[in-house]
Amino acid sequence: MRALIIGAGITGPVTAMAMQKAGIDATVHEAYQRTADGVGAYLTLAPNGLAALRVLGIDHRELGGFDTPALELRGSSGRVLASIPMGRDDAFGTVSQTVRRSDLYTALRDEALRRGIPIEYGKRLVDVATPPDGGAGLGAGVVASFADGTTAEGDLLIGADGLYSRTREILGPGCPPPRYTGLLNTGGYASGVDVDTPVGLFTMIFGRRAFFAYAHRGPGDVWWFANVPRARAAARDELAAYTPDRWRAELNSLFADDAGPALELIAATPEIIPPWNTLDLPTVPVWHRGPIGLIGDAAHAISPTSGQGASLAIEDGVLLARFLRDHGDPEAAFAAFEALRRGRVEKLIAQAKRTSNQKIPSPFSRVVRDHVILPLVGRVAARTTRDWVTDYRIDWDASAGPVAA
Repeated sequence: MRALIIGAGITGPVTAMAMQKAGIDATVHEAYQRTADGVGAYLTLAPNGLAALRVLGIDHRELGGFDTPALELRGSSGRVLASIPMGRDDAFGTVSQTVRRSDLYTALRDEALRRGIPIEYGKRLVDVATPPDGGAGLGAGVVASFADGTTAEGDLLIGADGLYSRTREILGPGCPPPRYTGLLNTGGYASGVDVDTPVGLFTMIFGRRAFFAYAHRGPGDVWWFANVPRARAAARDELAAYTPDRWRAELNSLFADDAGPALELIAATPEIIPPWNTLDLPTVPVWHRGPIGLIGDAAHAISPTSGQGASLAIEDGVLLARFLRDHGDPEAAFAAFEALRRGRVEKLIAQAKRTSNQKIPSPFSRVVRDHVILPLVGRVAARTTRDWVTDYRIDWDASAGPVAA
């Protein structure tokens, strides 16, 4: 069986390695002419995502990140509202990892290449055909056409091409566009400044005007991000108007009245990441048709608030490979994959949107959030022995079907 994978971000190389483990040949096709080394901010890999990587023989300690085993929620006055573990010790002692997106991408890409998986660049997908006669190549179930005039043939095509997926457009032209969640996102890396929190603890502050979070990576090294409420999504020209000086001044104004080190960390950050709209995809009506299917953000983009975007995509790649291994027929495998996954990911997307809403304060909602909702979340988290999100595990050796929790 031959698989064409569209997109060489995080999802594509992981899926290709999972396909290889299942005995399926895969080639990754990337739209851009060059790699994305050094591009992007950072993300958190939750224990469920790390466990899925472990199925492929990838050790999270080689990804260049650091342990972030817990988070602490605080109000604008500095009062601690809740403490929540980010993963619980399993046989491998797995807790969440925070890693630069480019470091994760580079590590996964290099590992895929080391395993002999081809990655082709400058291959922007234009269309996909499913010829009734199998196409020009023997047994080809799909023929992908690229903007450079070339084509590729395979038995199936997997759209791992992200939020603005061309594969999704081909499968379901009427799919709703990505939804704006009400927040601008930004962040940075502060250097030469220390904070009085333990290394690895993510401290999250629900400020009076915006949300600020930071993690102490080591001496003089603090990673932070901010979510800024905005009633409507910013157009491209509006985002471009946020020059570095203007954006820095706006962030200073937003956090001026909050307790915590936000102003100090902003000042110690040489280059603040420009703002971008936070988007998700609440539901994608069509995940697959025949030998063509979607995974990762192409099928179920989730707000960064969840801390689950990359982990869900990694789960997807491993699970789809297992279904293809056991079902053989791509259409049957895609159908079984969707039946298993849709409920989990859409529940998580809805949960992440509710969390995002907590970052858009009004005087009344702030009181309810700080004195009722978040303390309750902390108490429940402290009592819970299992977590349906982070304790999710894939049993690769089991026949494709229910996933062991």
